[in-house]
Amino acid sequence: MDDLRIMPGPGCPHGLVVPAGELVERFSHASGPGGQGVNTADSRVQLSLDLATTTALDNVQRQRALTHLGERLNGSVLTVAAAEHRSQRRNRVAARERLAAVLRASLAPPRLRRPTKPSRAAKMRRLADKKKRSELKVGRRRPGME
Repeated sequence: MDDLRIMPGPGCPHGLVVPAGELVERFSHASGPGGQGVNTADSRVQLSLDLATTTALDNVQRQRALTHLGERLNGSVLTVAAAEHRSQRRNRVAARERLAAVLRASLAPPRLRRPTKPSRAAKMRRLADKKKRSELKVGRRRPGME
């Protein structure tokens, strides 16, 4: 098994290399396609990485990943599964790609919301609509109510 290479992107400008020794692969029976080999092949792959102890992440990246992936983690372990292919080898590749994509997305810095204000024309339209609605309601009153 080779190291997992993650392409450069937001949050990891130089990319990442996760050592193969830090990745844990488990194989199990896949429920999907398989034909007659369905009883003998363990083609489903679960790939796990402990984010708290990995040497691939620095402290800022580790904290960002732990907060972003909070619901997906079991303790501090991120696990992805792949069972869409009949071949265990293809599922291993798919699981590695999925893990890389999840990590890359979790390392991206959060986008800050810039507060906006309504334009002057929007304020004028709102006030004109309020005035029009008010006049409509005044027109519905019974005479002598004022």
